[in-house]
Amino acid sequence: MTNTSNLRVAVIGGGPGGYASAFLAADLGMKVTLIDPEANPGGVCLYRGCIPSKALLHVAKLLEEAEQAKNWGIDFGEPKVDLNKLRGWKESIVKKLTGGLGQLSKQRSVQFVQGKAAFVNSTTVKVTKTAGGEETLTFDRIIIATGSRPTVVPSLKLDSPRLMDSTSALDLPDIPKTLLVIGGGYIGLELGSVYAALGTKVTVVEMMSGLLPGADRDLVLPLHKRLEKFFSAILLNTTVKSLKDEKTGIRVTLEGPNVKEKEQVFDRVLMSVGRRPNSEIFGLDQTKVKVNAKGFIEINAQRQTADPTIYAIGDVAGEPMLAHKAMHEGRCAVEAIAGHKVAFEPNAIPAVVFTDPEIAWAGLTETQAKEQGREITVAKFPWAASGRAITIDRPEGLTKLLIDPKTERVLGVGIVGAGAGELIAEGVLAIEMCALAADVGMTIHPHPTLSETMMESAEVFYGQATDIYRPKK
Repeated sequence: MTNTSNLRVAVIGGGPGGYASAFLAADLGMKVTLIDPEANPGGVCLYRGCIPSKALLHVAKLLEEAEQAKNWGIDFGEPKVDLNKLRGWKESIVKKLTGGLGQLSKQRSVQFVQGKAAFVNSTTVKVTKTAGGEETLTFDRIIIATGSRPTVVPSLKLDSPRLMDSTSALDLPDIPKTLLVIGGGYIGLELGSVYAALGTKVTVVEMMSGLLPGADRDLVLPLHKRLEKFFSAILLNTTVKSLKDEKTGIRVTLEGPNVKEKEQVFDRVLMSVGRRPNSEIFGLDQTKVKVNAKGFIEINAQRQTADPTIYAIGDVAGEPMLAHKAMHEGRCAVEAIAGHKVAFEPNAIPAVVFTDPEIAWAGLTETQAKEQGREITVAKFPWAASGRAITIDRPEGLTKLLIDPKTERVLGVGIVGAGAGELIAEGVLAIEMCALAADVGMTIHPHPTLSETMMESAEVFYGQATDIYRPKK
């Protein structure tokens, strides 16, 4: 067992993976230095990603529900949006959370250095401080947690404030009359939903045949149907050929089977075609760390790189690029540094798309099962049969379990519907605990709740669901 009190550990990057690593290392008695360009830990997730986007999505959901309330005999009238106040509220949340992390760093005696790190060798980094000056520091172990950044399509580069990425879109510079979202992935759909709720006419362009290409089609369908009413247009199998900045907006040339006007002018364009790892760290070539063709740092099960003194976690170390995955990887790396027997081998990493309805999945998907030629039984429970879903006027949802027909073990879970992101955790636990469908079905769930749909999906597998008639084949 390693004597952790003598270990000097550096964490480069203060995002969810970085600060989770730093805090656990400090809790285990290590001398920790956390290096990040921002004034406090938080990273992209807190400053320019997960947190501000979810705050704005909460507002979008409120606006949608106010409109939907007309179906129930309640009319609030046309909402008035104070953009400055909305922007200030979002920023206050970011400030509160990042400030809290700064306080947690101090409480744990984590040395926080604001600046940009470069490698001198495998154990030494030179930090160019944000406030000016440089400092060279030496450590026993280093964890790279530098995250990722928005991908830019080279052929669509444009020097215009009207062209936004996910970061600038979250700044809410204004509420444009029209917005083109390039990319039908989760970031584009989430931010597109925010702007649409605020009154913008949103058009989404996706080069693939469906939105959210990585998700199962039956989960995407209810969202697609709802967004068709919400967005101005959804153009699938469509590509953007060119962008041209003009006085009145950005002229966009589109190519696709359902494009009626090949050239259209939009007030703003949001480029949302994925993210790329921040692995271009100065001096990394002075170490034994290896970077693959996709730009990800190569690691083993302990998150250790080809250089035994350096570890890498989060977006920079591979997909899925999710904050919660980075946090658990960070804890795994620290445990390995402490000499504990550990490996990052999750059976399920949940993914959530925070649109309305939300989509969430964990473990094996139907798409993956088909690719692997794996035999599964899919048990689905439609929310149209859920009393709780009907009381909140959201019956379009669906919960499904992917089950091994021989062992009856739960291999995967997929949910689409209001609050799917909260419900998926039960599915993750079931998969990690190797639960059988019977375990889920016999677990008493409170009534009336949406969580019951998990239980009833298991009952569908046995042909015994109370609220629908689906005899087992």
